[in-house]
Amino acid sequence: MSLDVPAALQEKASRGEVEDTEFVDCIRQSLPYAWKVISEAAAVGEHATPPPSEKERGELLRALASDSIRGALERHFGRKLAFQNCHRVAAFPFSEVGGAAYQEFISPVAQLRNQTPELRDC
Repeated sequence: MSLDVPAALQEKASRGEVEDTEFVDCIRQSLPYAWKVISEAAAVGEHATPPPSEKERGELLRALASDSIRGALERHFGRKLAFQNCHRVAAFPFSEVGGAAYQEFISPVAQLRNQTPELRDC
């Protein structure tokens, strides 16, 4: 399960009445490490510190692998999230998507440069 959903929010979802702010708050509370990483990336452009444990790594993977979670975070922070592995996340202003820095970050060359034996299972 990706998120810890309070019963009241689950009930609202069953009626199709969930606001984006409620969903974002559920993400923030359910995935605190992922929230911290993405908040940092949104503030400074990139986060590149490996997670302290498998629990935190799992949080980040769940946040970035889900289209709905990732999309809500992008809308909330006003940034396009780019993801290379379990610790390297960048956040680009939407106006820079397609620009040189964004294209470099998402390139196969950048992905290959970011590989190390220590991060093999990342």
